[in-house]
Amino acid sequence: MSASLDLFETRYAALRRKRRTTTLLGAAIFVLLVLCAIFDTEFYPSKLLAGIPKIGEYFDKLFSVAPARGQPRVAVLAWDHLFGGIDEAQSVAYWFYRFGTYASLLWQTIQMAFVSTIMGATIGFALSFPAARNLGTPKLVRLATRRALEVARSVPQVVLAFILIWPFSIGPLAGILAIGIHTAGALGKLFSEINENADMRPADGIAAVGGGWLAVVRYGFVPQVLPNFVSYALLRFEINVRSSTIMGFVGAGGIGQEFRRVISFNIYEEVSAIAILIVVIVSVLDLTSERVRARFMAARTA
Repeated sequence: MSASLDLFETRYAALRRKRRTTTLLGAAIFVLLVLCAIFDTEFYPSKLLAGIPKIGEYFDKLFSVAPARGQPRVAVLAWDHLFGGIDEAQSVAYWFYRFGTYASLLWQTIQMAFVSTIMGATIGFALSFPAARNLGTPKLVRLATRRALEVARSVPQVVLAFILIWPFSIGPLAGILAIGIHTAGALGKLFSEINENADMRPADGIAAVGGGWLAVVRYGFVPQVLPNFVSYALLRFEINVRSSTIMGFVGAGGIGQEFRRVISFNIYEEVSAIAILIVVIVSVLDLTSERVRARFMAARTA
């Protein structure tokens, strides 16, 4: 008994040493990778400390007025200026004097996100089932589907939009297609993972009574996974609204196109107005979709 206990303690001590060595080696590699990333990207504390004070320069230019043409801007932040009329420089009304144009472009941005989400979710839904490992899909079909989804989500949306502008010209269509393709790749992966975690008993029961592959998917999987599919699709819609605001930077429609223009001309007031509107609309959509998801999940569990 004593010999067996000594052997156990010896082996246990050796195992702990091995695990400790592996942990230390992994930690050292992790720290080395972090340091390499910091040096390669020049993420230096000195640069951060030097740049942070300059953030205030933007607000200084935003809340300042030039008394006459050619004269330096003077910071005169006062309530009478801030809440003055549309012709009052530095006022909120002056920032939003083109509110009608901004609202129209924001609505176009939301429509782009909506259509691209529907497109991507539909394609992702269709491809998620052959991409799942537990549905008995032929290996060649499964691998081809998974690789197609990887390609769709690997290419940045802005790059896709820039490529699609050539055949479809400048406008929302290129942005919708770019976001839709990326959404299909992202949701297809998420949907396939949900399928792989689904309960196999309903599917096995349908297959046992002679149901084909489509019947197994329709009656064995879809009722289980649909609530999670809807939840992820709504989350993706929120993401696509934010992505749609960037599409305009390459000429693919939406509020981003106007955003790029005012940034290029250093029109600080309009930059702030558009930024505020984007934040407000994204927040409203986030809260709305969160409520829709909560209601949908509550109805599912009721």
